[in-house]
Amino acid sequence: MDFYSQERIALFIDGSNLYSSARNLGFDIDYKKLRELFSSKGQLVRAFYYTALIDDQDYSPLRPLVDWLDYNGYTLVTKSAKEFTDAEGRRRIKGNMDIELAIDVLEMAERLDHVVLFSGDGDFRRLVEAVQRRGVRVTVVSTTRTSPPMVADELRRQCDHFIELRDLEMEISRPRETAGADQDPEYTA
Repeated sequence: MDFYSQERIALFIDGSNLYSSARNLGFDIDYKKLRELFSSKGQLVRAFYYTALIDDQDYSPLRPLVDWLDYNGYTLVTKSAKEFTDAEGRRRIKGNMDIELAIDVLEMAERLDHVVLFSGDGDFRRLVEAVQRRGVRVTVVSTTRTSPPMVADELRRQCDHFIELRDLEMEISRPRETAGADQDPEYTA
């Protein structure tokens, strides 16, 4: 990895995107190991985690993860997910956190040397370009080893450095639990 010990680093984790990428690669993220890995690479200023929550559920499978992250050094950014019915009458949930993530990256950029973006969303290409113009290096963590790839080609081309998520598996994965592993979306604390 292309990091310098004196640089100020911040992690910006698109929760649903990272969850989907790791799941498609067949492993679960250990967020404690993830934070420790990047803390060892430089001066970790902040680790943001973005996710939408469904408010009207009695129990959300994300709640244990969100609570754990909140107590263990992550800055949680959440909002209420919107529920709607699509044209075919299927119940859908929408909870896009792109704007929140982009604003936080731009606001933090002047206090950082290196942004690490955990997302493959091509909508972030212009954000990466804007941050780079301010002299901040950007590393994107996602995967090309799924079909289709989880990282947009334009985002991968724009960033200063791309880290293949599969290459981090041994350092940031946790053992998968056999019972109930499919029932807890994003829950990997």
